[in-house]
Amino acid sequence: MTMPTVERAYALARSGQFSDLDRLKDRLKADGCRAVDALLAARSIRGHLEAICAASFKPPVHPE
Repeated sequence: MTMPTVERAYALARSGQFSDLDRLKDRLKADGCRAVDALLAARSIRGHLEAICAASFKPPVHPE
């Protein structure tokens, strides 16, 4: 069974790979999640995900 879209959004936000909600939503859509915009439209969910992304984001380190 696949993870529900909202649950997956929270897991991805905590992963530290996404600097903002737009990038996270793009990833969900690329992974085949449906109704991403509608499911993440609630202000409370958007606020939580944006805060998690901001707190967790780790920019990739490029070796010199």
